[in-house]
Amino acid sequence: MNTFTPASTNPAKQKMLRGEPAIGAACGLGAPLAAEMLSRAGFDFILVDNQHGAWTDETSTDGLRYICLGSAVPMVRVRWNDFSAIGQLLDRGALGLVVPMVNSTEEARAAAFAARYPPRGGRSSGGALTLHFGSDYDQWVNDQLFLAVQIESVKAVEHAEEILGVDGIDGCWIGPADLARSMGVDRSTTAGAQAHREMILRVAEACRKTGKIAGISGDVDLRFWVQNGFRFITASWDGGLLLEGAKQVFNFLSMD
Repeated sequence: MNTFTPASTNPAKQKMLRGEPAIGAACGLGAPLAAEMLSRAGFDFILVDNQHGAWTDETSTDGLRYICLGSAVPMVRVRWNDFSAIGQLLDRGALGLVVPMVNSTEEARAAAFAARYPPRGGRSSGGALTLHFGSDYDQWVNDQLFLAVQIESVKAVEHAEEILGVDGIDGCWIGPADLARSMGVDRSTTAGAQAHREMILRVAEACRKTGKIAGISGDVDLRFWVQNGFRFITASWDGGLLLEGAKQVFNFLSMD
């Protein structure tokens, strides 16, 4: 079982701080055992998707703990930027946090305040669900927590440098699909794809200027984004991996 201590730190965060990409997978099926299996596959982190996934309070707690049976860092995307929602998921054992739809410095400050203990924030101390991290958890988690805000609208891109400049925000995680919808572009067209790519690169530049970590969710151009400085990479999700694996087996067995 993983034990995150000041000696071992948060391996995924430390990897990104060294300038190396941390590669993870998202879990949306709501199955703790699937989260554990992906954690044993070699990913740097596993992201429990509470925003769009089929997780409940009970299963997300189990999922975050089961991830620790493998080698990955347990992370979570919260349903919304809410003080209580953020605190509860951190209390359940998340060492990485993705906050969706952050469009202003005020919203970024609210997320940072909720995610860290005083004096750096206002997170409440309590609960026994982090005991597997050790009795000194409260002493190191402020430094080892990875907090990313989602940049997924034109407004957020326009204010990306100010948002990422907020103290306590470690980086961002771009939602390509929502950003394309906000832009009103069709990524299947050459013009739409180019405009979309340029918008994402503006966020990468904002990360460089502020010294923060650029991240993006699964996309066909992952190698391109890594080459352009992205370090927080979610390469796939449990449902997609299950479907593609099943298709490959079926197609192989159906060959004449």
